Amino acid sequence: MTRHIFLPAIIFYLACVASAQNAAPTLDLAHSQLLDLTYSFDDHTIYWPTADGFKWTKDKWGPTPSGYFYASASYAASEHGGTHLDSPLHFAEGHPGTDDIPLRRLIAPAVVLDVTAACEKDPDYLVSAGDITRWESAHGRIPEGTIALIRSGWGKYWPDAKRYLGTDVHGAGAIPKLHFPGISAEAARLFVERRVAGVGIDTASVDYGQSKDFQTIAFCMRRTSTAWRTLPTSSVCRRPGPC
Repeated sequence: MTRHIFLPAIIFYLACVASAQNAAPTLDLAHSQLLDLTYSFDDHTIYWPTADGFKWTKDKWGPTPSGYFYASASYAASEHGGTHLDSPLHFAEGHPGTDDIPLRRLIAPAVVLDVTAACEKDPDYLVSAGDITRWESAHGRIPEGTIALIRSGWGKYWPDAKRYLGTDVHGAGAIPKLHFPGISAEAARLFVERRVAGVGIDTASVDYGQSKDFQTIAFCMRRTSTAWRTLPTSSVCRRPGPC
């Protein structure tokens, strides 16, 4: 059975959130289109190779001795699968957890940086600072408080784990076989300098699959950042530029 987790319109796989003191831009929700930007949680949901997948079990399902029908189930899953949030605590000891993040920091205007052409040629592509400045040359400087979405095109492989992650092997042995695009440490630093509200990507991590030190997410998390993973960016704002 499929279960969905519905998040606000622009809650995605985000990272590199600016400092908590930043005021969130005003949104006119009355004239906005709200989209569910999450994948379903079910037997096909992709998880990090060392994590257990989604489990949904019927506990009680049918007629009771008293004559009425009763249905109740249990579910369990790793935190790091499907479209999900990474709090700063994920890579920064003593930093905020998910329950410490104000909702107002998770909703903001968005821009899309399309790097699908580069990722088609290189599954280990790293979004560079140059990609950001080239985008800004065409569209203007990324405004403070904006969510920057990276479209690698990797969402087209969902839910095929072998193509999406580079391997369908489960366990520690899968880690060296991971291949998917990510964001370079230099690009992460530039996003933080731009004081964006967040950065989203449609892959399994802001760090590319072959990362050994996870510099990008560690850099962001230490700066009181928040992260979401596995955003289906093909579902939103199909043109590059401001949404």
